[in-house]
Order: sequence, then structure tokens, then C-alpha cells
Amino acid sequence: MAYDTFLSDRISHFFQNENVFFIEKKMFGGLCFMINDKMCVGVIKNEVMARIDPGIYEESLTKTGCNTMNFTGKPMKGFVFLSNEAIDLDENLYYWLQLALEYNPKAKSSKKKL
Repeated sequence: MAYDTFLSDRISHFFQNENVFFIEKKMFGGLCFMINDKMCVGVIKNEVMARIDPGIYEESLTKTGCNTMNFTGKPMKGFVFLSNEAIDLDENLYYWLQLALEYNPKAKSSKKKL
């Protein structure tokens, strides 16, 4: 499964401008941006996956182009998919990236495999 490299470049540019250290990691058939060893955002096909505060999850779903992330067959609270309608302009994309970045310090890390 390929991912939109132009979109991943836009995300990289945002994090670089914010002086945020990130690691790009290929996973889920796309590209994930890891911050503080935690999944922050990703690009899957032509959509952005964002990990946001579960406290604003329901409200966020009412915004244009924001949809539930249901990789496992059920929605994952705090994870959203953003279609082009939500991220077409840089200011719109940056809004969602900022939300993910703000939540990152509170997000739980995945358990490390030994």
C-alpha cells in the first residue's frame, strides 16, 4: 500500500519548522511520525492519521473531513483519519498536527518488544 509522499513532506516540513525531533517509520502500509517514541501522526494512502486527546475526540468527529479510525474493525478513540477536505490547506493540516503534538506528551507509549 503506497502513501502520499507530498502529504508526508508537508508533515515533515511542519515538524521541522516547529523544531520537533521526529522519526519516520514505515508501518501499516504507510508512514508514521514518531515523537518521543510514540506514534503521533501518520500517512496512510492519501489520508492523515492523527492521535489526538480522547477528551476532544467526539467534538473533532463533527469537523469536516475528520473520521473515525477503525483499523481493527471498531473505532479507536483518540485516533482519527483526516481526508483531503480536512487538510487541503496548510493551515488546516497544521491545526490537526498541532492537536496531535499537544497530546503527544500525555499519550501512552507502546510496550517495547524484547
